[in-house]
Amino acid sequence: MKSKNVFIIVAIILFSISCKPKLNEFVIDKNEYRNQLEGFWLGQCIANWTGLITEMDKIGIPVDGKGGGFYTRENWGGVDEPNLWGSNNYSDTIDFIYATRDSIWGADDDTDIEYMYQELLLENETLFLDGEQIRNGWLKHIYLNEENFLWVSNQRAFDLMQEGIIPPDTSDPKNNPFYEMIDAQLTTEIFGLYAPGSPKTALTMAYLPIRTTAQENAAWIAEFYIIMHALASDPIKFETLKEKTQWMAKNAREHLPNSSYAAKMYDFVLDHYEKNTQWEKTRDLLHEKYQINQDDNYLWSTKDESCNGCFAAGINFGASIISLLYGEGDIKETIKIAVLSGWDSDNPAATWGGLLGFMIGKEAIEKSFQIQFSNRFNIHRTRKGFSNSGIDTFTNMADKGLLIIDKVVTSQLNGSIDSEKGQWVIPN
Repeated sequence: MKSKNVFIIVAIILFSISCKPKLNEFVIDKNEYRNQLEGFWLGQCIANWTGLITEMDKIGIPVDGKGGGFYTRENWGGVDEPNLWGSNNYSDTIDFIYATRDSIWGADDDTDIEYMYQELLLENETLFLDGEQIRNGWLKHIYLNEENFLWVSNQRAFDLMQEGIIPPDTSDPKNNPFYEMIDAQLTTEIFGLYAPGSPKTALTMAYLPIRTTAQENAAWIAEFYIIMHALASDPIKFETLKEKTQWMAKNAREHLPNSSYAAKMYDFVLDHYEKNTQWEKTRDLLHEKYQINQDDNYLWSTKDESCNGCFAAGINFGASIISLLYGEGDIKETIKIAVLSGWDSDNPAATWGGLLGFMIGKEAIEKSFQIQFSNRFNIHRTRKGFSNSGIDTFTNMADKGLLIIDKVVTSQLNGSIDSEKGQWVIPN
């Protein structure tokens, strides 16, 4: 009897050990990751649409008397002022915009190119899109003669593609004067989520999509965001989202060349955050240093005569670091600050809404807002040529992401799929 009990105890211990991940690997539950990917798309949409209310309302230096000055936290819930092009069609007040359960989210330029790249990866059965595949995808899915929701570098790259030019030549400064505009940093973040815990792999996958529209600082900034998205799945434990997001940002900062204005902008904002400077004051100082004084060889406020560099990668990156640091991992507070910070405000808002939405998952987003949001997404609001008349769901979009990650885990990360447990097992 005693020997039988000993056998049972030993068996339980061995079973327990076998169920625990080894020290040199980490395990990701695919169902949990699906919920996180749904959170990514939902968080992006909430933040993107809320940011559209204030997009180009405040750009510091006015253009024809419009866009001067900045909002502060006191403007949240208040009247939305006209942007450079007039009034927006979304809301008269600055507050969260969302699609409730019985409605549908519309695509915008902060979500639609990422959606397109996901479809192209699956359609071409590859993890590394080449220039021809990217060009063919753009020509197939982007409107030519109607409103196509492209601006600056994206539009120039699209024009070049119609002339037969293939990425990365579409971002070559000799061909594309907008190579340091904002475009790549709003179209490629998702690649970080395809390589959980592996920024190197994510950057390899995103190398050409980034350089479809960006070079130099704009490319490094896009890579900064991708690194943060990849590190969101790193198994290192933190007590709070504030601690984890700041650790992620610190690691991504190491990728930026120290001599670049992108790195110097990050360091400038971080320094003021650590000094407990109010976020509005930090934003005003950022504007003064880089748009007025043009420090660190940041010249876009004069090189861009249309709106003093309001679409530039640099100043919008600086603004995004303000909302990231001062938001301290709180999705609602981060979106609020991003929306009020100025310039192309829907872009930083969408980036952090997507990242924090991924980190907490769809269910936690709904709990935070105490709202059941729509799960449906209309890609044909801005793009064309997709199945089901362009109507998709976040669940289906997340499932497609899982298919890509299956390939990444097994072919790039030397990992494996435990189909019985629904897990990825990845060497650490």
